[in-house]
Amino acid sequence: MNRADEDEYRQFVAVRLEPLRRTAYLLCRDWHTADDLVSITVGKLYRHWRRVRAAENVDAYVRAVLTHAWLDERRRPWRRERSTDELPEQADLVLPEPTLADREMLLDLLGQLPPRRRAVLVLRFYCDMSVEETADILGISAGTVKSQAARGLDALRLLMTGTSSARGELS
Repeated sequence: MNRADEDEYRQFVAVRLEPLRRTAYLLCRDWHTADDLVSITVGKLYRHWRRVRAAENVDAYVRAVLTHAWLDERRRPWRRERSTDELPEQADLVLPEPTLADREMLLDLLGQLPPRRRAVLVLRFYCDMSVEETADILGISAGTVKSQAARGLDALRLLMTGTSSARGELS
């Protein structure tokens, strides 16, 4: 962005910042979230300022960007959390520590999986890598990592329950 475009962008944002913030608040009914939405919107406007400036109705374009940012934020899982005044009761469920026999059984079960599926499970769940990191290491797509992980976990469940059809599901 050249200097003239940046000056025009700064002036546009300075004039419309408070109206944007109020609009965001009306959408989400929370000032902190409204500030986040405005921040996201302003960042998107900066990246695409030439396209924004060329729009027939710039204010409508900006409101559309803000609305889409709000809808995207609502889809995020952490936005579904609600605070309460009371803490939930503690669960009495305490998982036992895995024994050496459990670990050996898991290693045996992993050994029965095809190599790529085993590699995906080890990288994703033992090494705690993301889907993208696992895909990069193995040279496969993120979708393949997800499907291989799901199939690998299903196969491990079948093997643990001793289902005879599990062997056919492994390949």
